[in-house]
Amino acid sequence: MTTTMTPPAAPPRKLVKRRPSETTRQDRLAALGCAVSATLLTWFVMHLLLDSPGWLADLIVAYLLYLAMLYLVTRDRLGRLAASDRLVSTVVVTGALVLLAPLLSLLIYIVAEGAPYLRLGFFTHDMSAVAPTDPVTDTGGLHAIVGTLQQTALTLVLVVPLGVLTAVFLNETRSRFRRPVRIMVDAMSGLPSIVAGLFVYAALIIPGIQAGVGLFSYNGMMATLALTMVMLPTVTRTVDVVLRLVPDGLREASLALGASRARTVWSVVLPTARTGVTTAVILGIARVAGETAPLLFTSFGALGMNANPFSDPQESIPLFIYRFIKQPLENVQQRGYVGALVLILLIFGLFAIARVVGRDRSKRKAKSTTVKTQENR
Repeated sequence: MTTTMTPPAAPPRKLVKRRPSETTRQDRLAALGCAVSATLLTWFVMHLLLDSPGWLADLIVAYLLYLAMLYLVTRDRLGRLAASDRLVSTVVVTGALVLLAPLLSLLIYIVAEGAPYLRLGFFTHDMSAVAPTDPVTDTGGLHAIVGTLQQTALTLVLVVPLGVLTAVFLNETRSRFRRPVRIMVDAMSGLPSIVAGLFVYAALIIPGIQAGVGLFSYNGMMATLALTMVMLPTVTRTVDVVLRLVPDGLREASLALGASRARTVWSVVLPTARTGVTTAVILGIARVAGETAPLLFTSFGALGMNANPFSDPQESIPLFIYRFIKQPLENVQQRGYVGALVLILLIFGLFAIARVVGRDRSKRKAKSTTVKTQENR
């Protein structure tokens, strides 16, 4: 009688817990291998077996093959959940890069065209004494910068209180007029900016000129009113969404302590949503800072300095760009690129200021309070 010896069973493989989105060196090498394989397979199919219609078709086929290979390889190694996560993440990142590419190319083009001719004199004098045949380095944009800053500041002064109050009305009250107001805000959000300029022109400027009223003529204030109509829906809708994110428990706790609803909104809801309100202001600035169409019918533009937005035509950087970029002379067009570069820098500066003003200081206050408590102990 013979006995057979069975080999000992192998110990079970220890499973390592990991998140589906976590990547390791092996994952990156596998993704690189899929990319190389998809590129070679695309070249073999599209250029050896078929007649490729162009590089765009090659890129689309290679990308689809890469997604298929990445999914199959990841599913074989890590399972279906990780493969699905990796596939969706790749598609999302690709979409972000596709959207980012035109923006970066535009920024690079404007910097390349405008930076060589930007001088300090652009910020110190206007265009009243500059001839079209003068060098591009003699360009002056002080009048346009002052006009843009004044019009944007006045627009913020009008829009921020109105937008915040409207958002509070839509979220913190139970009025029957909430629905009509929300519909009006949604409808205004799709209003073309040129329509806002035409409305101010037809409703205020033409009757003002006929009546001889200086305030209701071409000036920076009329541009502010047009920009207010464009900016108000953006700020209102953003603050509306932010206020919805404030937990109801904070409101209930404040009301339970005896605070009125107005006091709750002022002392609890708005401070909690301060960062979101700052984001709304930034989006509003981005919405109107580069608008040109409404300014053509309202502020009209000027070559000289006008620091009074309530009287006479006033220049702004968008009008400055539009004025010079449409001219046939190359050196005059370069002035428009310089203005576009300054507009980008100005918007970035306003964004930075808004972020600094609206940053969350609660953690810093809590940290300082903790330090003081420990020192007292």
